[in-house]
Amino acid sequence: MTTPAPSRGGALASQADISTEIAAAETAYQRAGVEETQPRLDYPAYRSSLLRHPTKDLHHADPETIERWAPCFGHRDVDPLEADLTIQHGGEPIGERMVVAGRVLDGEGRPVRHQLVEIWQANAGGRYVHKRDQHPAPLDPNFTGVGRCLTDADGSYRFQTIKPGPYPWKNHHNAWRPAHIHFSLFGTDFTQRMVTQMYFPGDPLFALDPIYQSITDAKARERLVAAYDHELTSHEWATGYRWDIVLTGSQRTHMEEEGDDA
Repeated sequence: MTTPAPSRGGALASQADISTEIAAAETAYQRAGVEETQPRLDYPAYRSSLLRHPTKDLHHADPETIERWAPCFGHRDVDPLEADLTIQHGGEPIGERMVVAGRVLDGEGRPVRHQLVEIWQANAGGRYVHKRDQHPAPLDPNFTGVGRCLTDADGSYRFQTIKPGPYPWKNHHNAWRPAHIHFSLFGTDFTQRMVTQMYFPGDPLFALDPIYQSITDAKARERLVAAYDHELTSHEWATGYRWDIVLTGSQRTHMEEEGDDA
């Protein structure tokens, strides 16, 4: 599993300009009175979305051709230790040790069993282990920031990791992404792969982040935020956060379009 490239490009603008654009989009949504639970693909405050969103009709792919090139795995290929991102190297990673757990459900609340769940994230300093990430924050030699697991019969997953730090990106002047963890759900083949992000409660950067704000429905945005869970927290070891992923229905978790990987 490789770490996808972080996306930090885009035209510079002032934070005031970005805040104005976010507020204008929110006002337009409220006036329309239409439920909009998925992000706008051409959201002006998110600069690169204007160039990266689809503008033409989608084309059907030949499933047999894709299956010949798509990755293939079995249950024995996913080691349970891959879900612990804190033990992948010779020493302890730096940062707040934490557990993230939850369930993957369909729109009727039924568990999605034996689903491959992958995560990737920045380290505690807000740096990805990727050659495109040149943010002048330290790399942690004991933290790569990638892991995976399979959901159990109840649709449950569990990771132990380090809480990621926020990082700058070049969308506008003084732009910082809220701390987040990327989640990938594989489905039954590569064409069903879905990607989303999990955030942490109370982040002061939410109101300033055009990626988060591109979901103009406030309740839908909140479904991307994990909840602190004291029962999941372990004594003198790790804090706990719980986050369920709903794949379909009115309460579904927002999933990204291809290319939205910041």
